[in-house]
Amino acid sequence: MTSNPATTPKAPVEPVAPSLDDCCRSGCTPCVFDLYEEAMERYRKELEQFQKLHGGSPSAPGKR
Repeated sequence: MTSNPATTPKAPVEPVAPSLDDCCRSGCTPCVFDLYEEAMERYRKELEQFQKLHGGSPSAPGKR
């Protein structure tokens, strides 16, 4: 039996970190770095949940 790609669970995708140039240094609230940290917290929780349900750690595209 082959797996159907449409039903194969997908691991969460790690957010891309902003570069130093993405910050305007004006003291914005929230700053792009604050938003990134929030996204990383969500990602870690989703990844932990994925690993509990599907076991192991997902392999990142291009990495083995």
